[in-house]
Amino acid sequence: MTDFLQLCVAGLALGARYALVALGFVIIYRATGVINFAQGGLLALGAYLTYAFVNSGGLPFALGAIAAMLACAGVSAATERVVLRRMAGQPVFSLIMVTLGLLLIVEQVVTAIWGFESRGLADPWGVDALSVGGVVIAERDLWTIALAAAAVAAFFAFFRLSRFGVAMRAVALDQEAALAQGIGVGQVAAISWAIAGGLAALAGLTLASGPAALSPAIGAVALLAFPAMIVGGMDSPGGTVLGGLLIGLTQTLTAGYQDDLLPWAGDNLALVTPYVVMIVVLLIRPYGLFGTPEVHRL
Repeated sequence: MTDFLQLCVAGLALGARYALVALGFVIIYRATGVINFAQGGLLALGAYLTYAFVNSGGLPFALGAIAAMLACAGVSAATERVVLRRMAGQPVFSLIMVTLGLLLIVEQVVTAIWGFESRGLADPWGVDALSVGGVVIAERDLWTIALAAAAVAAFFAFFRLSRFGVAMRAVALDQEAALAQGIGVGQVAAISWAIAGGLAALAGLTLASGPAALSPAIGAVALLAFPAMIVGGMDSPGGTVLGGLLIGLTQTLTAGYQDDLLPWAGDNLALVTPYVVMIVVLLIRPYGLFGTPEVHRL
C-alpha cells in the first residue's frame, strides 16, 4: 500500500505537468479550432530560457522562471500574429501542418543555441522528502502539484471572471456571433496563444529542474500530454486537467508494477499506456469524457 501511495503522488505530479501542456492545447483549440503541435517546442524553449536566465543571467530561480514564462508567452502570441493569422480562412489541415513546421523550427533554434548535450537546470526543490504515514513524498512532487494547481486556478479565474475570459468563452461558442457583438477574435486568439505559451514554459521548467536533465528531447512530453486532451475532451479545460492527472497516474502505475504483472510486455509499456487509455475512452465516448458532442441535423 505504501508503494502504491508513493506511486500515486508521483503520478499526480507527472499528470500535473501533462495537464499544463494539454490545457494549452485546449485553450488554442477553443479559440481557433487548431491543434497546436508547436506546444512541444514552446515547452522546450521555456525550459532552456529558464536555464539561460538562471545559469547565465544570474537571476534567482523564481524570477528566471517568470521571465521565461513571459518570454514564451510573447513568442507564442507573436507567432499567432505573424504566421497563423495570415492563414485565417484556410483549411484546418493546413493550419495544423503549419504548427508542425513551427515545432521543427523551434526545436532547431533551441539546438542551434544550446546544443544537444544535456544540461543541469537549477535545483530549487532539492532532494528533501516528507514522510506521511510511512509514505515518502518528494518535495519536488509537492511543489510541482502546487504550482500546477495555482496556474490552473489562475486560468479558470481569468476565464470565468475577466473581460477577456468572457470574450474567449464567446469566441469558443460562436466566432461569427462574437464578431457581430464587436469582440476582437484576433485579439482573443493572440491572448489564447500567449496563455498556452506561458503554461508550456511552466511545464517545461518543472520537468527539467531538480535531478532531471535538460535536453532538446524534453519537447516530446507534449506527445504524451496530447492523449490527456483527447481523454478529457478537446473543448473542455476542466476535463483536460482531469485527463492529464489520469494519464500521469496510468503511466506511473504502469512503470511501477509492470515488472510484477506484465514482465513480458517490454521496457517501454509505460509510454504506450496513455495511448491505450485514449483509444479505450474514444471507443466509449468519441468526444472524450467531458467533451461536447457535435449535433448534426438533417
